[in-house]
Parts: sequence; structure tokens; C-alpha cells
Amino acid sequence: MSGSVVLIHLAGAVALLLWATRMVRTGVERAYGDVLRRKLRGTLKNPLAATGAGAGLAIAFQSSTAVALLVGSFVGSGIVGAAAGLIAVLGADLGSAFVVKLLSFDLSLLVPVAIFCGTAIFLATERRAWRQFGRILVGVGLLLLSLQLIGSASEPLRESRILPVVINYLSGDAVTAFLIAAVMTWLFHSSVAFILLVVALAARGLIPAELGVVMVLGANLGGGLIAAMLSRTMPPPSRTVPFGNLVVRGLGALVALAALVWFAPSLGRLGSTAPLQIVHAHIAFNVALVIAGMPLAGLVTRAIDRALNASATTAATLEDREASALDPDALNAPSRALANVTRAVVGVCETVEVMLKNIMELYEEPDRARMDALAALDDRVDRKHAAIKLYLARIAPEQMSEEDVHRTRELLDACVRLEQVGDIVTRNMLAHVKKKLDRGLTFTPEGWRELSNLHASVLNNARLAFNVLISRDIATAQELVREKDRMRNLERDTSQRHFERLREGAKKSLETSSLHLDTIRDLKQINSLLASIAYPVLEEHGLLRGTRLAAAE
Repeated sequence: MSGSVVLIHLAGAVALLLWATRMVRTGVERAYGDVLRRKLRGTLKNPLAATGAGAGLAIAFQSSTAVALLVGSFVGSGIVGAAAGLIAVLGADLGSAFVVKLLSFDLSLLVPVAIFCGTAIFLATERRAWRQFGRILVGVGLLLLSLQLIGSASEPLRESRILPVVINYLSGDAVTAFLIAAVMTWLFHSSVAFILLVVALAARGLIPAELGVVMVLGANLGGGLIAAMLSRTMPPPSRTVPFGNLVVRGLGALVALAALVWFAPSLGRLGSTAPLQIVHAHIAFNVALVIAGMPLAGLVTRAIDRALNASATTAATLEDREASALDPDALNAPSRALANVTRAVVGVCETVEVMLKNIMELYEEPDRARMDALAALDDRVDRKHAAIKLYLARIAPEQMSEEDVHRTRELLDACVRLEQVGDIVTRNMLAHVKKKLDRGLTFTPEGWRELSNLHASVLNNARLAFNVLISRDIATAQELVREKDRMRNLERDTSQRHFERLREGAKKSLETSSLHLDTIRDLKQINSLLASIAYPVLEEHGLLRGTRLAAAE
């Protein structure tokens, strides 16, 4: 088998590994994300509980990055302190190390079982939770299959004459190997996936244990870099935890690398084979980070917070220039101008998503400072909307094609709907939060669970709508409109259950009845506005009849 064919097979196996990891993560997020978030918020105040919760969440999501961003948002909202948040994220890093350990076992028998059961569940029901559970099982099966494919694809590399030269060079240059691993992990956007690749290659005798451990340390640095980079658009308080995690993991990795180079300790105690030594070194490193990070978390987060606040004035000035993406020099080139508008609308989408996330957290834990911050976000949406409208009006109409005119109308309509969503959140739902806070009202457990499920569906549909706006993907647009129909049924069932509790005379249901029903109405209205973003795409392809989807040919 030629070298190019081997690389093609290996690339395909690695791509399947990345896709399967993402499939499991998104399945868990969609099915159980809100439940896991609520559980996490309740355990972050105790350091040991925070470590355990972070580890458990990382195992569920198969991603410590997702946990870092989630906890960062909690810190930014004032739900938990930065030090406790950093401890939870260090626990998540440890949890992702245990994921690597679990997946390093021989689980080949689970491949057909997981794929078959997952596919059967996904196809047998229309219930969202069960379909996502089936998606998770298929993802697990594909993940394990990808590891087998990596092993098979890398087998011919044993006969390669070039690979030993590369491995020998990297074994003698630990710094280069460390940096390559960090960059590759960042490109993979998954430390779990990269370390599993290293373990699989070590199992074939292609990478020695010493080099594998160096690459694991680089992967830990790359893993911290992923969350820090993804949080760069978040408010400074929300970035404290991801950047603190990067500092702790990065410094820890550098110290461990220096120790390996200078002292060259024996790895025999970590296991009898190279894969075991690599996996156990990864776990030991993250255990050491948790132990060292607990007493240092406060110091690190305070230093990061000061550094972020020092640049906050400059960052805020740049952030408040809503027209920064709306380059006046591009007005005579409609395609460039519309690309600029698309970038600006993406910024509006991100702000609206933050508003939708934060409003339900305020329902659960009202706080006047955070309520004021949410109202300020609506002002930002209004300013961006005004800037976008003015910019679109200034594009030279005589140079616009019919497609440009259509896209202009589509972006403007979407921006109007996004502004309306922001108005509903601040003028209606925020008013409900104030009423709930002033009167000291609480929802029944059943009522709150229903509202949370309804909100989770709206938030998921918001993300679908934003994707449709940018990608104009037909399948996603169809899914979004179908979700509108499902939302209608969910809203009807929720209202019916609420009235049944009223008939039974539940005291809390009586006290919060108007809040409950008004919130349902607001969420339904928001969902309708978001679903309408898909209409131009469907209409363009003849898939929309009135307000219903046409049957696809």
C-alpha cells in the first residue's frame, strides 16, 4: 500500500473520530444539557463537589472545553465565584482524562451493539429525548469504530522508512514535539480525540512512551487554548475561568515538560505498555493540577480578572463600535457589503443568544444587577439593528443583482425579527422576573420543569435559525419549521397541565399562574419569530406553501 493511500485511510479514520466525538457531545447537550447545567450550578460552591461535578460533566459531554465555557458563563452571570469555577474546570480536565482511559480498553464488541441500538432507537420514535439518546449511542459506536480504523490504517506505517526518522527527531527534540501536539490539539478542537490518536499509534509501536507523554503534555496546553480562544467574544468576567484554566494547564505542562527533559524519570511505574503509560501519565498530570489548583485558584483568577479588566476599556470601545464590520468603502461592491452585513448580523445573533440564555437563569435566581445588564444588551441590539439598516440603505442599488436584492431583504427581515426577540425578552420576560422578585413568588417543581423544557427547545431553535441565516441550508430550514409545529404541541400540553394543577388547587400554581402563562406565550412568540427566518430559504426552493412545509419531491 502506497504512502498516500495510508495517509488517506488514516485521515478518514481521524475525521470519523472527530465527528463521533462531536456527535456524542451535541447529543448529550441537546438531551440533557439543561438538567446538567442545573445540577452543576448547585454543586459549584464546594471545592470537592465542584471538582466531582466538573469531572462528571466532562465525561458526559466528552469535552472539558464545553464545561469551561459553561462554567465561565456562570461566573460571568454572578452565579458562582471565579475560583470555584476554575476548580470545577480543572475537575473537568481530569474527567476528560478518565474518558481517554475508558476508551483505551478493548470495547470492540460494543461497536455493532451501540450502532444498531442507537439507530433503532433513533428511527423508532419521534420523541426528542429518545432520538438524542439514540444519537449518543451511534456516536459512541462510531467513536470506538474510528479507533479500530486508526489502528488498521496505521499498521502499514511500521514498514515506513521515513516515520522512524521523524519519530527519532521528535524524541530528541521534546520542545518541538510539545508544540506540535499543542497545535494539533487546537486544530482538532478536542484534546480527547488527539490523545486517543497518540494512544492508538503507541499501541502499534509507532510512538514510544516517552514521546507520547511529551505529546500528552502539549495536548493539555492545546486543550486549554481551545476554550480560551472560544471565549474571546464573551464578557471579561466570563473569560476569567477559561483563561485561568489555560494559565494553570499551560504552566503545569511546561513544568512537567522541564521535569521530563531534565530528570528523565522512568515510566515503568505508570504501566507495562506504552499506551498504559501514556494514559496514566495524562491522568496523573491532571490529578496533580487539581491538587495544586485548589489552593492557587483564587490567586490565579484574581490575577486574570485584573488583566482582563485592565484591557476592558479598550475592548469595550472596540465592541461598542457596532459599525466596525460595516466598512463604508465596500458600499460600491454589493457582494462585499452584504458579506459585511452578514458578519454584523452574526454579532446580533450572538447577543440575542446570550439574552435568551440569561433570562431563564434570572427566572431561577433573580438579581437586579444582572437584570440591568440584560437590559443593556437589548440596547446594544437596537443600536446594531439601526446601524445595519442604515448601511443596507446606502448600498448602491444600481449595482445590485436580483440575488443581492433578495439577500438584502432577507438580512433586514432577520435583523428586525432579532430585535423583536430582544424586545420580548426585556420588555415582557424581564418584567415577569421583576414581578417574581418583588412578590417573592416561586414556581412549582412541575411548572418550572415545564418552562425549562420549553425554554430549552426555544434556545435550540434559536441556534438552528442562526445557522439557517448564515448557511441557508435547506435541511436545517425544514427542521426549524418542523420544530415550530412541535413547539406548538409542547406549548399546548404545558398550558393544559398548568390548568390541571389549577383545578387541583395547587397553591403555588395559583400564585404564579399569570407568570407561567405569560412566559409560555412569550416563548412561543419568540419561537415563531425565529422560525420565520427559515421562510425565505424554503420559499426560494418551493418548499413553502402558505405557512406550511410542502412535501419534498
